[in-house]
Amino acid sequence: MGIVNVTPDSFSDGGLWLDPAAAIAHGVLLQSEGAAIVDVGGESTRPGAEPVSEEEEIRRVQPVVEGLASSLSGATISIDTAKASVAAAALAAGATLVNDVTALAGDPDMASVVASAGCDVCLMHMQGEPRTMQANPSYGDVVSDVKAFLEARMAAAVAAGVSEERIILDPGIGFGKTVNHNLELISRLSEIAALGRPVLLGTSRKRFIGAVTGADTADRLPGSLASAVLGLERGATIFRVHDVAPTLAALRLAAASLRPSEWKPEGEF
Repeated sequence: MGIVNVTPDSFSDGGLWLDPAAAIAHGVLLQSEGAAIVDVGGESTRPGAEPVSEEEEIRRVQPVVEGLASSLSGATISIDTAKASVAAAALAAGATLVNDVTALAGDPDMASVVASAGCDVCLMHMQGEPRTMQANPSYGDVVSDVKAFLEARMAAAVAAGVSEERIILDPGIGFGKTVNHNLELISRLSEIAALGRPVLLGTSRKRFIGAVTGADTADRLPGSLASAVLGLERGATIFRVHDVAPTLAALRLAAASLRPSEWKPEGEF
């Protein structure tokens, strides 16, 4: 899953793709590098981020989704939003996956939008909300707590009419977690995968990598690759990243090493 942030304030690439033409071109590039999903977001969810209005978020993402829908060949377009109206606009423009950091709990209309569209949906765990989530995150046992939350949100989605086969789960690395919480989640990611749905892992360039390695945001690719490989080994199947080509190369090598009897020279990861 390649990231296209149509925002001025995202932590890593804020402001780079505000122009719709530039955002569309970047999405096309990400697909050419191997992205199977292109994730478009119009509101930053970095720690401390301020919310934007529905109208502004739609203004940012709708032309980008429309452009990607006519420019991409075979890739899924995902809309990264917690607002039902934004999701509906993006789905109408060509998106087929809703990536909701609130796991359908942030907007009372989101579950019905997803259910009515029959689209795929990613349910993510977040403690608190972006402006305050890193103030003092605490858990009994972070993996058990996140797993229980995702299991409950999956049940709520199914009760609202969302097909279980359409659900992806995301433990929410960096969303209301300390460095140790993030490391524990990666270490025990197989417990989240045991819920039986595809697991999305989003670690690319995040602060915990800087805390462990000492690297600034622009220099966190090695740590990002290491976390993706560890996630693959523990059951993640979707990787939300800024750097598609090197991540795909690392994952291909890791997959071949984990399952050498299945590797073929012409094979795709």
